[in-house]
Amino acid sequence: MRTRSAPLVSLVAVAVLAAGGFASAEPRWAASSTAAVHPGVQTVTKSAQCTSNFVFESGSKVYLGQAAHCARTGGVEQTNGCTSPSLPIGTQVQVTGASKPGVLVYSSWLTMQAIKEKDANACAYNDFALVQLDPADVGKVNPSLPVWGGPSGLNTGGLQQGDVVVTYGNSKLRAGASDLNAKAGTSLGDSGGGWNHTIFTVTPGIPGDSGSGVLDSSGRAVAVLSTLNISTQNFGSNGAGDLARELDYLHAHSSLRNISLVTGTQEFRTVW
Repeated sequence: MRTRSAPLVSLVAVAVLAAGGFASAEPRWAASSTAAVHPGVQTVTKSAQCTSNFVFESGSKVYLGQAAHCARTGGVEQTNGCTSPSLPIGTQVQVTGASKPGVLVYSSWLTMQAIKEKDANACAYNDFALVQLDPADVGKVNPSLPVWGGPSGLNTGGLQQGDVVVTYGNSKLRAGASDLNAKAGTSLGDSGGGWNHTIFTVTPGIPGDSGSGVLDSSGRAVAVLSTLNISTQNFGSNGAGDLARELDYLHAHSSLRNISLVTGTQEFRTVW
C-alpha cells in the first residue's frame, strides 16, 4: 500500500508485487466454499506482499487484479506511476492457493510510461495491474469476495460522500486476526477528477492490503485500495483508485481489450 503523508502529495509505497502470461481452459469456477484462489488472496513478489482484488477474464484466460505499485522497484518516495520504476511484464508472482506462479501481464504504471502519459491525475491514481494465472490453477478459482460475496457488476458512476463501501484486505501484518480482513465504512469524497476515492473503514487498510477490492453498497466493484492517509486531514483513511477508469485505460492503451470483470457466484451481502 502507498501511504499518504500529506493532504495533497507524498504518497509512500510500502508493498510490492507482480505476475503473468499463459492460455487456459474455459473457466469453470470452483465452489466458493472450497476455492483456493479468489479475490482477497495474498500475492507476493520478491518477498513483498499485497492483496488481490477481483477476478478478470478474456476468452479462456483468467486473471487476478492487484495494484500496479506492488511491482515497484524504486524507493518508497517514488509513487508517481508515470515516472516510478517497476518490475517488467513477465515477472512471476506467487499467488496464495495456486500451484504455480502467475505472471504480470499488465501494469498501468508501465503502460503510462510507455505512452508518455501527461494527465497528472492518471499518473497519481491509475494504480492497477493484472496477474495471469497458470492454466493448472484456473479450476481452483472462484470470483466471489470472502465474507461479502459479489461483485455484482462494475460501478461506472463513482461514489458520493457518505456512500457505504466494503472491502477485504489480507495483510500479513494482520496474522492471527483474519476476522479483521473484512472492513466496512463510508466514502469521504473523490479527488483527482474522479480517479481517487477516499474511504474510511473500520479498521483501515494497512500495508499488505494494497490492491484490495472495494465494493459499493450494491456490491459493485468500484475501486482498488492504493494508499493510507497518515496526514492530519482524514487520518487513517485510504485512497482507492477508480476501477472503471483503470479498466477504460487498460482497454484503450493495451492489447488486452477484451478483459472483463467476472461477477461473483455468491450474492452480495452487507452489514448495513
